[in-house]
Amino acid sequence: MYREDYDDAYAQERGSEDVFSKPVRAGKRTYFFDVKATKGNDYYLNITESKRRVDKDGKFVFDKHKIFLYKEDFEKFAEGLQEVCDYVRKHCQYDVVERTASESEDGAGDGYSSGVKFEEL
Repeated sequence: MYREDYDDAYAQERGSEDVFSKPVRAGKRTYFFDVKATKGNDYYLNITESKRRVDKDGKFVFDKHKIFLYKEDFEKFAEGLQEVCDYVRKHCQYDVVERTASESEDGAGDGYSSGVKFEEL
């Protein structure tokens, strides 16, 4: 995990307290599932997608996208996510390639395969 992916300043700015965090490395992206607490001890989930890239100056920068999910929406969100994941698994042809530990660490590959073998090209 890249320390730059996690935005402590943003959490402090919003006045929220980190309760639990689960980073998930997925190829070139890292997803953060952060449980936060408001000042009133109300919990919500902050989902962040972070992707490292190289900018024009050759420096690493991170593109981040965030979703704030409130506890009253957890069930409907989980149902919707499960439904679309099931649909993709059932109707869309794709092969998920098992990555080795070294591929997962260096971010090589995107975890998907077209199914076309190199010899066939």
